[in-house]
Amino acid sequence: MRKNDEFIGNVSAVGSNMEGIVRIDNYVCFVPFALLGEKIKFKVLKTTKNIAFCKLIEVLTPAEQRVRPRCCVYGKCGGCQLQHLRYKDQLKIKTDTVSDCLRKVAGIETDVLPCIKSDNEYEYRNKLQLPVRNINGENKIGFFALNSHRVVETESCPIQKPWSTDIIKVFSEFIEETGISCYNEEKNEGLIRHVVVRQVDVALIITVVINGETLPETKLLIDKLALKFKKFSLFINENTSQTNVILGEKFTCVYGEPSFFTEEFGIKYEVVPQSFMQVNSYIKKKLYQDVVKTLSADKDTTVIDAYSGAGLMTALLSNNAKHVYGIEIVKEAVLSANKLVKDNGLASKVDNICAPCEEELPKLIEKLRQNGDKISVVLDPPRKGCDRKVLDALLLAKPDKIVYVSCSPQTLARDLGILTGSLHYEGNELKKSQEYEPMYTITKVQPYDMFSQTKHVETVVCLSKR
Repeated sequence: MRKNDEFIGNVSAVGSNMEGIVRIDNYVCFVPFALLGEKIKFKVLKTTKNIAFCKLIEVLTPAEQRVRPRCCVYGKCGGCQLQHLRYKDQLKIKTDTVSDCLRKVAGIETDVLPCIKSDNEYEYRNKLQLPVRNINGENKIGFFALNSHRVVETESCPIQKPWSTDIIKVFSEFIEETGISCYNEEKNEGLIRHVVVRQVDVALIITVVINGETLPETKLLIDKLALKFKKFSLFINENTSQTNVILGEKFTCVYGEPSFFTEEFGIKYEVVPQSFMQVNSYIKKKLYQDVVKTLSADKDTTVIDAYSGAGLMTALLSNNAKHVYGIEIVKEAVLSANKLVKDNGLASKVDNICAPCEEELPKLIEKLRQNGDKISVVLDPPRKGCDRKVLDALLLAKPDKIVYVSCSPQTLARDLGILTGSLHYEGNELKKSQEYEPMYTITKVQPYDMFSQTKHVETVVCLSKR
C-alpha cells in the first residue's frame, strides 16, 4: 500500500477519533467521515507500518444513519467530525468510544451510561475563535483546517451562536475597508491575528489579538459592532510571540465594561476575556450538578478541587463540604477564583492555591491526612490528563472518593487504569497488570455531549475506595 493508492472497501469498525476503519490486506485504514457498514472509495494519504491514513472519495453504499451536513465547509474546516451522522447515533458512538477506550487502553470492563444529549445539537457554543491570516497576499477569516494552520474561509458556523455570523461579517468588512494588515505566520508579519468572542448572558466580550501594540481605526470598528450588538466590550490583546498560543498577556479595554458579572447555581462570579468557560452552557449545568451529587461530600469531608480553574466548581462543592481547596496553575484564574470567594462570602469555606497541581496536591494531601481529615478529590485536568505525580499522590493518600471529569477518553482510560491498578509503570513504560487487587472501584461512568457534532466527549467518572 502506497501514498495516492485508491481502494474500495467496507467500513468494519469506528476509531477513537470517529473515523471509519477499513481493513485491506494487512493494513488498518482510517477514513474520516465514513460510517460503520458503508461501502466506500478512498485514497491513501500516508502509511506507517500496518496503518494507513486516508481520504474519503465517494460513499458507494451509504449507511441508514447518514445525514446531510448543515455546514457549507464541512470536511474542509477542522471543527466538526460528525455532522454527517444522525444525532442519536452520535450519542451512541460517543458512549461506545468511552467504553472501548477503557477496555482497550486499560483493560477495564465496566458499564458506561448512555451519553447525555445536549439541549441544542447546533448553535450551542458560547465561545468563538477566528484565526485571521494573510496567505499569498489574500486576507482570510474563518477556521483552521484539520491538523493545520490553513484558514478555511466561511461566513457562518452552525455550531456557533447566531451572533457569530455578524462577527465574521463585521471584521471582514473592517479589514477590507481599512486595509489593516493580517497576520502571516511564515513571515511573522501583519497585525490582526485572531478574533476571540465570549458570550456572558446577553453581553459579548470581543478580543482582537494583534501582532503589535495598537489597532488603528478602533473607533470605526466600535461603530460597526454597535450597529449589530447592544451590549459588548472590546479588548485589544498584544501577542507578538511566534507560538501557537492564541492570547498574549496584555489586555487593553477600549470600549465597554472591563468585565461582566453573571450568576449560576446562586453563585456570582466575574468573567474577563481570559476566563475559562465551558463552551456548552446547557451541558455545563447538568455536568456540574452531577459532579456535586456524585461526590456527595458531607460536613466531615474536606474536598480538593484539582485543576480548579476560575473556582465555580470549587464554590459549588463548598455548599456541603467541611472545607474545599482549589488548586490551579493559571494566575489569572486564581485571582478570579479569589474574587468569587470574596463576593460570595465563602472565605471560611474555600482556599485557592496558585501552583502546579503535581507539586501542591501531594503536599496538601499529606497535611490533611496528618490532621485526620476525611478527603475526597475532584480531578478536572486538561486534555493530556493528570500528571504522573498527581496520580502517585492519590495512590499514596487513598482519598475516600475521586470524581474525575475528562474531555479525552484516551487519557481518562490511562489514568483510571493507574488508579485502579489495571495499569502499572515498569520504569517509564506503562503496562497492563496481569493480576492486581484494585484499590478503587469504578461506580459510575457518565459521558456528556459537551461538543455536539464533533469527535470530543466529556465524561464524569466516580471511583470509590474499596
